[in-house]
Amino acid sequence: MSCTSDPRVHKGSMYPWTDMSYLLHEAGVSWAYYVGDGTNLDCATPPCTPIDKRAATGTSWMPIARFLTLRETQQASNIQHTSDFFAAATSGNLPSVAWVIPGHVTSEHPGGGSMKPGYAYVTEAVNAIMQGPDWGATAVFVTWDDWGGFYDHVRPPNVDMCGYGLRVPGLVISPYARQGFIDHQTLSYDSYLKLIEDRFLGGQRLDPMTDGRPDSRPSVRENVPILGDLEEDFDFDQSPRTPLVLSPDNFGTGAAQVGAVPKGPHGAHPMW
Repeated sequence: MSCTSDPRVHKGSMYPWTDMSYLLHEAGVSWAYYVGDGTNLDCATPPCTPIDKRAATGTSWMPIARFLTLRETQQASNIQHTSDFFAAATSGNLPSVAWVIPGHVTSEHPGGGSMKPGYAYVTEAVNAIMQGPDWGATAVFVTWDDWGGFYDHVRPPNVDMCGYGLRVPGLVISPYARQGFIDHQTLSYDSYLKLIEDRFLGGQRLDPMTDGRPDSRPSVRENVPILGDLEEDFDFDQSPRTPLVLSPDNFGTGAAQVGAVPKGPHGAHPMW
């Protein structure tokens, strides 16, 4: 796709199609992408703003930095340090949409050592939101980017030529989340984008026919009929639930270090 969609891209080194941050930027909706410490990202299409790929995340762990839209709109400053996330959560200055990305040690990824640092870090991140001024208007989505194992007996449904992948866990944490609710809808990562688009963009979709950057995707995945709606996971008429603050020490690691970053089996990539 990179090689054929935009002649300015050489050897597919950057992503020329439109990403969610571009739509948020165009609509004036605040966003941030929080990562940890590390070295500078290579600048594939000069001139461009140097971006840290912190906490050994690498480009595959921070794909947003490789979108041309980010460079063209000069949004690189929205990629921030995880300490900025904790500061924003504490002060009540979280953006409307944010991604919090883990580092290898806190990723629960095979080869990364014990899973306990990942458990502790995610707990600390959620606690920071629960104890901050933004809790009453925040939804936390914790998900993973790897499946659980060969024991999963459910065949992924076909929705287009790409289909859906294997099932992964997902958690919804909010004062308005339905208590004890298990969502039996067919959902995917597209569900998070759909919710953001419906909540902040008036239902606008990431659509190559309308966003100005044609590409070869087979469908607009947020509009696939089989896809459920995450709004079903909320009850906005209920009394807002009080925070349930957990101790990171319950996992035997002590308090996680600010700057590490959250995760799951291959990496929980919590989206706030």
